[in-house]
Amino acid sequence: MVFLEQQALKQILDPAPIKKTELFSSLLEREVDYVAERSSVIHLRKKARLFSIGQKAEHFYMLTEGNIRVFKPRDDGGSDEMAQFAPGDTIGDFDFARKAEYDASAEASEDSVLIMFPAMGLSMEDFIAEEPHIVSRILLNSIVMMTSRIKSTQKMLLENLSWVNELHRRAYEDPGTGLWKQTFLSDEIDRILEVPTALIMLKPDRFKILVDSRGHAAGDEAMVKIAMMLKNITRRIGRGWPLRFKSNETGILINKCGVSLAEKVAKELSRAIASLPPVPAQGDIPAFSFSGTICYALWPEDGHNWDKLFEGCYSLLLDAWKQGGGKITRCHAVPAGKGAM
Repeated sequence: MVFLEQQALKQILDPAPIKKTELFSSLLEREVDYVAERSSVIHLRKKARLFSIGQKAEHFYMLTEGNIRVFKPRDDGGSDEMAQFAPGDTIGDFDFARKAEYDASAEASEDSVLIMFPAMGLSMEDFIAEEPHIVSRILLNSIVMMTSRIKSTQKMLLENLSWVNELHRRAYEDPGTGLWKQTFLSDEIDRILEVPTALIMLKPDRFKILVDSRGHAAGDEAMVKIAMMLKNITRRIGRGWPLRFKSNETGILINKCGVSLAEKVAKELSRAIASLPPVPAQGDIPAFSFSGTICYALWPEDGHNWDKLFEGCYSLLLDAWKQGGGKITRCHAVPAGKGAM
C-alpha cells in the first residue's frame, strides 16, 4: 500500500523541474506547460512507501526535496538497497515508459516532496487523445534515454534489449514493409555514423508500369519482397539498417563499411532484385520482370557533409533511373551545394 498525501493544486506547477527532466528535455515551452498542468505534487513522510514490488508503473516522479531509497526486501526481514535518489533525480521513468510492474520497492528516507506525472486520475491514454504529437515526442525521448542507460549497464542490456528494439520498431518502422523510416535516419544519423559508412540506395525500374497494370496491391506485394531482400542482406553481414525513403525508394545504411563491401552489397542487391519471380502475364498484360537502379556513396570519402552526400546520392539515383535504370552508380565526392531532393 502506498502512503502519501496529494497536494491540491490551485495553479499551474512551476515547470522548471519538469523541464530539467530527461524525458521532457526536447519539449517546447508550451508543451512543458502542458505537462506541468497534468502533473501534481505529493508529500511523502519519512518511511512512507512510494511504490511496491508488483505494482504497475502508472506514474513516475521527479524528486524536488528529500531522499528516496529503492530496495528489495529479503526473506529474513532485511532489505537489499538498489539505489538512492536525491533532489533533481527522476524515479520510475524507465518502468513507466515500458508499462512494467516495479521489481523493487521505494520509500522516503526522510520527508520528501515529489512531482508526479501523470497526476492522480490521469493516464497516458488521456494525453494520446488530447495531444498525440506531444506523447510521440515523449516516447521518442524515452527511447534515447533508455537506450543510453542500457548501454551503460550490461545487466540491463541483457534484460531489456528486446523491449528497446520493439520500442524503436514501433516509433520508426514503415508499416507496409517493416523497414526503418527515413525519419529514423534523420533523427539517429549523428549516433550511427562511423568511419566509413556506406549509403546504398535502390529504386525499382518500371515500377509505375507494374502498379498501373496490376494495381496497388501488386506494388505493395513487390515492396514487401524488396524489403525482405534488404533485411536478409543486413542479417547476413551482421549490421546495417534497411531503410525506406520515398515511395518505392529503399536502401541500406552500413556503418564501418569500406568501398569493397559497399560494392559487393550493391552488386548483391542488383542480383537479388533481378532474381525476384516475375509477375505472371494476365490476359493481354505481359509478365513483369524486376530490375533496379542502385546508387551508393561512402561517408566521409565521398563527402564530409552527410546531408549533402545523401542529397547528391539521391539525385544521382533519380538521374540514372530516368536514363533507363538497371545500373549501379557510385556518387563520388559531392561539391558544396550539389544535389537537391
